[in-house]
Amino acid sequence: MAHVWPYILDWLNLLVRWLHVITGIAWIGASFYFVWLDNHLREPPADLKDKGVAGHLWAVHGGGFYNPQKYLVAPAQLPKELHWFKWEAYATWLTGFALLVIVYYANAQAMMAGSSALSSVVLVHIGLVSLVIGWLVYDLAARRLGDRPLLFGALFFAFMLFATWLLSQFLGGRAAAIHAGAMIGTVMVANVAMVIIPGQRRMVNALVAGQAPDPRDGIRGKQRSVHNNYLTLPVLFMMIGNHFAMITGHAQMWAVLGAIALAGVLIRHFFNRRHRGHVEWRWPVAGSALLLAVAVALAPPAPAPNAAMNAPGVDQVAPVIVARCASCHAAQPTFAGFAAPPAGVILQTPEQIRAHAARIAQQTVHTQVMPPANLTGMTAQERELVGAWIAAGAK
Repeated sequence: MAHVWPYILDWLNLLVRWLHVITGIAWIGASFYFVWLDNHLREPPADLKDKGVAGHLWAVHGGGFYNPQKYLVAPAQLPKELHWFKWEAYATWLTGFALLVIVYYANAQAMMAGSSALSSVVLVHIGLVSLVIGWLVYDLAARRLGDRPLLFGALFFAFMLFATWLLSQFLGGRAAAIHAGAMIGTVMVANVAMVIIPGQRRMVNALVAGQAPDPRDGIRGKQRSVHNNYLTLPVLFMMIGNHFAMITGHAQMWAVLGAIALAGVLIRHFFNRRHRGHVEWRWPVAGSALLLAVAVALAPPAPAPNAAMNAPGVDQVAPVIVARCASCHAAQPTFAGFAAPPAGVILQTPEQIRAHAARIAQQTVHTQVMPPANLTGMTAQERELVGAWIAAGAK
């Protein structure tokens, strides 16, 4: 059974990841649509105003005409059927957490360990605790500073920078980055489960009981919904950015993620403002400039040949790569937890090693994220040898 377990994990990874993407599209699509809808609502005619309608919109889609209306509080009489937008959020978080378990927690020593020699149990607990602390800090700040959005945003951004840096002191780059994203994802789904939906239920219950709903529930729900909207682009980047060594292998990974997250917020702000009729190009220009600055800062330096070392050939480099990398990057990996070579990269022959020279340079010399947590003990001299081979043209 032990030899089949990595194969089973691969299938679980694939199927749960697929479901995570599907549910994430549904959640984010609904979030984007309702923010767009709110920003496009127009003054209703007098007959709708008399019924408590605060704004309405005419739209055409898929061959049909639609006229959504938003009430200032609620209609005088609730319809028998209300559609609640919550399961998209819940399913996205549940599948995302399942992926954390399958990819990281089930193989914590290989996927989560950084430079510290912490046990798998401790690494997993660090990840779990970070999710809880992220929500508690955010929720406290949102309750205290909700009416001061700029101050709240600045403080939460600073907290996330610190949290990502702190995680990177204990976890490997990929694990730290994915947990920073998971912290934000947890904040977003907790907003739905613990603030937005309970507030909406209280409003519905009050109407059913013939009482006036508490307007604070609507205000708080709208606030958290807007927060989720601005967090969407940063969390999406953190979920895909952890697959790139140029991000997760950088010594200041926390600052790189922070800069790109800020760029995402600026770009999202542009679209939110544009939906209200304010086209302000300074926001996407600033976001794009920030992304460009990060790209330039991360550009790898040109390899400099070591004058003291004769230009090595692939025959000298191949034994090092095979010894340090081929336990995972083999047609049949021997490293626990891998049923197939990561990213389909096989490094067992000189020809295969030469074909992947650029990837080897990026991950073993420039960022040094491979081998993961240096579990196979690649030495500085071996990295220098590989670097000299790359500098000499990887012949």
